[in-house]
Amino acid sequence: MVQNESNFTCPWWLLFTFDNPMRKLIHNPNRILRPYVNAGNKVMDIGCGMGYFSLELARLVGPNGKVIAADLQPEMLAGLEKRSNKAGLQSVIQPHLCTPKMIGVTEPLDMIFAFWMVHEVSDRTAFMQELYSLLKPDGILFIVEPIIHVTRKNFETTLDLGCEIGFSEISHPQVAISRSVIFLK
Repeated sequence: MVQNESNFTCPWWLLFTFDNPMRKLIHNPNRILRPYVNAGNKVMDIGCGMGYFSLELARLVGPNGKVIAADLQPEMLAGLEKRSNKAGLQSVIQPHLCTPKMIGVTEPLDMIFAFWMVHEVSDRTAFMQELYSLLKPDGILFIVEPIIHVTRKNFETTLDLGCEIGFSEISHPQVAISRSVIFLK
């Protein structure tokens, strides 16, 4: 995974400003994720930050499932580990440090969730190809991008790229102040 051309990756300290209890009013993790995750699934939260969505993914997959929480920044993963330990979900969540050039996960996945991070990736083709390779047949890639940073045209470029790689565009769930897509492998 590579940073975008402006070298902007959301810094770890900025997450404290919007990773708070009030956020559930806007982005309720259970409501967003529940339709796409089953008990026992193996899923990845790519660009997981400090685990806002990873924790709910862990609850949804349950003790027989697995959440790979992947991020570029060690500080994000340290925050995630504290939160998962406090929530008693450390046995389900596996923190994973990405390199700047690749995610580096090899395990086949049922679902990948990418919330507000694809626009930070400069080589989207390589990124999307790696995501495609990680998914099991009929696996789901759920991308959510902020309308603040991602124009409709830029989002449509991501949609076109996904289809070129081999994904089928299934739906566009409503997520507040966001553009989203469900891709099926």
